[in-house]
Amino acid sequence: MPNTAARQLQAKIRSTIPLSSTMQFSIVELNPQSIIVSAPLQPNINIHGTGFAGSLYSIAILTGWALCTHIMASNDMVGDLVVGNAEVKYRAPVTGAINCRSTVSDIDYEAFQRDFESSGKARLNLQINVGDLPEAVVQGLFVAVK
Repeated sequence: MPNTAARQLQAKIRSTIPLSSTMQFSIVELNPQSIIVSAPLQPNINIHGTGFAGSLYSIAILTGWALCTHIMASNDMVGDLVVGNAEVKYRAPVTGAINCRSTVSDIDYEAFQRDFESSGKARLNLQINVGDLPEAVVQGLFVAVK
């Protein structure tokens, strides 16, 4: 069962990004520096019966955005968060639930906080893995601005 912060963040995402509800984006686990999300295959399926590339990308980006948003909220970093850049590499078909994971290192976590405090702008590069292989990898640059 997700913790209170995860439930609140999921509700915020679903209410402000309607596509996340259609994709059935769910936060499974949320910790100070890591996140796991999931979405069922069926609403995100393509003509081959596997995960639609656009859904994989979107769910992965939402995963990174959610983790950054959680970090900002946990550290009273009030500002806007945007995706500055992202690149995806599809490696294998997704044939079941779409599961995404991302983790922030201690060094990157501290730098993100420090830069935001000192300059009002911070960047966080995240790798979001889709699946266990992983079947896809998204490298995303998330930018926070006061």
